[in-house]
Amino acid sequence: MAERNRSGASAPAGMTKVPPRRGPGGPGGPGAWGRPVEKPRNAWGALRRLGVYLGAQRLLLLAILILVAAGAALSAAGPYLQGLVIDRYVLTGDLVGLTRIALIMLLVYGSSALVQYGTSWLMAGISQRTVRDLRRDLFDKLQLLPLRYYDAHPHGEIMSRLTNDVDTISMVLSMGLTQLINAALTLTIVTVTMLVLNWRMALVSLVTLPLTALLTRFVTRRTRVGFQEQQAALGVLNGVIEETVTALPVIKSMAQEDAAIAQFNEANAALRKAATTAQSYSSLMGPMSNLIGNIGLAVVVGAGGFLTLAGYATVGAIASFVSYARQFGRPINMIANLYNNVQSALAGAERVFQIMDQEPEPEDAPDAPALGAVRGDVVFDHVDFSYVPGVPVLRDVSFHARPGETVALVGPTGAGKTTVVNLLTRFYDVDGGAIRVDDKDIREVRRDSLRQALGLVLQDTVLFADTILENIRYGDLNATDEQVMEAARIANADKFIRHLPHGYETKLHEGGANLSQGQRQLLAIARVVLADPQILILDEATSSIDTRTEIHIQEALLKLLAGRTAFVIAHRLSTIRNADQVLVVNDGQIVERGTHESLLAMENGFYHNLYMSQFRLGLGMEEMEALQASERVTEAG
Repeated sequence: MAERNRSGASAPAGMTKVPPRRGPGGPGGPGAWGRPVEKPRNAWGALRRLGVYLGAQRLLLLAILILVAAGAALSAAGPYLQGLVIDRYVLTGDLVGLTRIALIMLLVYGSSALVQYGTSWLMAGISQRTVRDLRRDLFDKLQLLPLRYYDAHPHGEIMSRLTNDVDTISMVLSMGLTQLINAALTLTIVTVTMLVLNWRMALVSLVTLPLTALLTRFVTRRTRVGFQEQQAALGVLNGVIEETVTALPVIKSMAQEDAAIAQFNEANAALRKAATTAQSYSSLMGPMSNLIGNIGLAVVVGAGGFLTLAGYATVGAIASFVSYARQFGRPINMIANLYNNVQSALAGAERVFQIMDQEPEPEDAPDAPALGAVRGDVVFDHVDFSYVPGVPVLRDVSFHARPGETVALVGPTGAGKTTVVNLLTRFYDVDGGAIRVDDKDIREVRRDSLRQALGLVLQDTVLFADTILENIRYGDLNATDEQVMEAARIANADKFIRHLPHGYETKLHEGGANLSQGQRQLLAIARVVLADPQILILDEATSSIDTRTEIHIQEALLKLLAGRTAFVIAHRLSTIRNADQVLVVNDGQIVERGTHESLLAMENGFYHNLYMSQFRLGLGMEEMEALQASERVTEAG
């Protein structure tokens, strides 16, 4: 499979930088898992669609619910048994009964711990299977979306939805869901148990509930704002770091290290201030909760003593209600802490489902035939196209490329040259007119069969973090090692590959960063050689190469072009001297066409002026010599 171009030169970009979303934090807000708080627009809609994914594991969810209920019941049984121990066995001196009840309590607390572990283990499996399915469906959908979607959305934003948003959902499901259910059940069971044991003391125990609610509301509001400001400051700091590391050669060459340090210190200080404020409010929850809890204990003990003296309670009941009072505040705080995280997860789920709701690339007709063996006869018949409705990019474009011909597309940036490639590959479909390959309208054949007949060599070479051998083999996954190496020899890449420390087994860094631009281009050519397509597209394949390196690449391209229909887009006009047709594109129209010589002979013509300004006025002596050598290689081919 050859490389695929992802966007046209004339396509709307609309790219914006998305700041990193990870960061430190604390309880009571987004910092619980380092996520900024964002409320979903339609929480119930997102929850319902997440429920569809969870519904596939409904039996395990039922088991989770039973275990959580059992755990809450066991937690509520502990304080009750404490009171029973005091009233029936301690105060009466029943040592045998005390031993028996102590063993029962040990069994209850042990069972509670096992139930909690089992719940966490089951929920981890459920959450990971759920997000696995969610991530799989999202990634599958990304493969089906048209290039138009990627042109209109920043890549960082798309990746954030696939990673950060799904990660947030995963953590809420694995940790938050069981905690939320447990908190709600514990609150219900403890309240009912207290009312059944002693309704007077139950009412006394609930006296601190309004204080807890007010504190939770106060802290969560401020931590939400505080962590939002912290995330914004962290994004600014990360942007400064990224920009500084990328621009380090420029910074050093201009001796601007002090300015870079000052910029970093300013952003770092802003983050420190925002983080201090956020953490201060976040850390307020613990001490204040303890204070309110201790006030509640004092109230329970004092009121319990008075009720005991009045005959409405027992000493054991006081002990039980002291434990219940501690248990009662914990679920409220837990629910408050989980609120923001659940909101963020639902907002993330909305963003994930927004991608899933996008219209995919139109499917082929059920009876669409494969393109079959390709001769390479390509016709553009009065083609019109626009990326944005009402803003034409190509207007009435017509030309005929016969099998084996090389068609060169030249013109200023944004004229529509790469759009021609996008239409031929069906990354976009024409608005008017038709494109035919071997007399077949490309909209009426299977899209995959069309693309298999095409081979692309791009200006920005796409290489994977794998070995050189596997990067070339991407052109044909069934190729043998010998076939891969033969393709590299044809592409003039074998020599430099064998000089690398590990030869064909050399592992490439991301994007092939451990190779030069010229070496990356030779690997791209080798990949297309292996794919053996009948139609070639060279989109600015040598624009980023120095003129001497271009000579070696030209030799490889000449071998690649032999016997194939080719479309060549190039700013360096030396690469198209021997093209069968030169199409001069300007403002979405073909304004001139002919051979290099015929167009050059048209004095004051568009191509003539472009050639003269580029090669007679813009090059130095050394570049001219390299250019002439390149032209000799071309003519020899």
